[in-house]
Amino acid sequence: MKCEETHAPNSNWLYVMLPSKKTVRMPVVTGRLRDPDINPCLSESDASTRCLDENNYDKERCSTYFLKYKNCRKFWHSIMMQRRRNGVKPCMPTAAERDEILRAMGKMPY
Repeated sequence: MKCEETHAPNSNWLYVMLPSKKTVRMPVVTGRLRDPDINPCLSESDASTRCLDENNYDKERCSTYFLKYKNCRKFWHSIMMQRRRNGVKPCMPTAAERDEILRAMGKMPY
């Protein structure tokens, strides 16, 4: 699930086309969080936001999505810390490396 990004010239704003075909304006720093190479839990984050939107922001109905996102962040943070201890650069695996790690595990660890 990819997002299309467009930088406004000489601006700190980024225009992002979300998978839902909705265009949103966000700061460039925030836009980096939409990059799958930087954010390993992008799909879990999107699922949580979508659940909130669909359930009129009733957090109780989305608790399973929040838990999955939290477990995703914990898992990839532990991988990042292990790589840092081992001197592997970059500390956070790229999206392709993460897919390979998950394939080697055989199942989703979170």
